[in-house]
Amino acid sequence: MSVRILALVGSLRAGSHNRQLAEAAIKLAPEGAEIELFEGLAEVPFYNEDLDVEGKVPAAATALREAAGRADAFLLFSPEYNGTITAVLKNAIDWLSRPYSASAFTGKPAAVVGTAFGQFGGVWAQDEARKALGIAGAAVLEDLKLSVPGSVTRFAETHPVDDAEVAAQLTEVVARLHSQVGVATAS
Repeated sequence: MSVRILALVGSLRAGSHNRQLAEAAIKLAPEGAEIELFEGLAEVPFYNEDLDVEGKVPAAATALREAAGRADAFLLFSPEYNGTITAVLKNAIDWLSRPYSASAFTGKPAAVVGTAFGQFGGVWAQDEARKALGIAGAAVLEDLKLSVPGSVTRFAETHPVDDAEVAAQLTEVVARLHSQVGVATAS
């Protein structure tokens, strides 16, 4: 049986370098790991408790929760907007953290990686995403990091899967995340 990893990308832009990083992770996943890139975060409305009641949960939020329910682990790809996490990624975390007693993240390993234009590769946003995931109940792999700086120039003509350094680091991230499934829930 293969390990299911749900990938959430915090950028909606068609040419997003973080989406390209997620595509690279899918191609580089080790045998026994299946990465599903969730397509539909743009349709998920902002979290609102008035909508989060039986019979009123929007279809897009239900689809996100169902995908998360099938996942054994999570891999988030976070750009950095104004020094912090993007609204779309934070919104996905908010929807998946509810209901309070049954977060889709509870006990499941999660890692946050990403790329950004700045010289630090989005580390502030990634730290914020790790914090939110931990509060939501995920077993956040705090030491598992990949922040690629200078995305606009680095990936101007090269897809991340074709960047040997990035591909090697991403392969290691996915392999370590894959190896933590079952370990996180046993501790």
